[in-house]
Amino acid sequence: MPVYRILTGPDDASFCQRVSEATGLGDELHEGPAVTFNGESVIVARALVWPARS
Repeated sequence: MPVYRILTGPDDASFCQRVSEATGLGDELHEGPAVTFNGESVIVARALVWPARS
C-alpha cells in the first residue's frame, strides 16, 4: 500500500464506501477532508496514510 494517498470524487455513497474500504484495510484518515462544489455536485478529497510501523 502507498504510505500516503488521496481519494477524490463526488460526495456520494460510492465515495464513502471507498473511504470505508481503505480504512478497513488499515489506512488511517489524515487531517480533515477538502470539499468543493463544481457547479453540479459536491466533490471531496480525503487523504489517507498507512500507519507507521513501530
